[in-house]
Amino acid sequence: MNYDHQIKEPKKSRIVAWIVWGIVGAVLIYFVTSIVAMLMLSGAFENKYSKSDLISNYESNSSQIQELASYVKNIVPKNVKVEIEFEDSNTLTYFHVYVGGGGDRNWDLETDSKESQTLLNKIGWNSAVLDTLKMKLDNANCISIESGEPQTIGYQRSGMGKYFYKLFDHELTAEEIKKYNDSCTYIYYKPNIVLEFGGGAIGRQCFATSEL
Repeated sequence: MNYDHQIKEPKKSRIVAWIVWGIVGAVLIYFVTSIVAMLMLSGAFENKYSKSDLISNYESNSSQIQELASYVKNIVPKNVKVEIEFEDSNTLTYFHVYVGGGGDRNWDLETDSKESQTLLNKIGWNSAVLDTLKMKLDNANCISIESGEPQTIGYQRSGMGKYFYKLFDHELTAEEIKKYNDSCTYIYYKPNIVLEFGGGAIGRQCFATSEL
């Protein structure tokens, strides 16, 4: 009887089991770390806001919000769309520029970086325009803006999402009110203003049921 063979087989099985569990453990650690990182980037561990805060901010800063919208409308060239969010005075959470049919999407940029300067040059802006835009966002107590029709102004990030105002150039039609009052992402607020809650990190998000 070959006793050496009987002894070696269990050892080999244990080694294989250790390798398998090691791989499973590494995958679980990677998965958990990725989820935590995604939550941190999306602001899930930061301040929580509500629809009431969104409305209160508009009522308190409506003129500043309208001034911000008018400023952006005047500085964005035709056939260009800009989406920009400030993390602070020196950092952009994102800066996306769409010219014609092409887009240039960028995240986590320093305002004085080469990448930022390239984007500014592409749309005819300079550092002074960026500073003024940040000032007007601060005055409106907001963090981001997306040009176009409607203009979309980001109020604050909250959990996995962000609260927005959509400002239209016209009073919404009955059909548009139906579209922008969907008991989820949009709430009709005023004749030319819609409230929005959205994200993207984990798919479509809705206002809390209690806010609808």
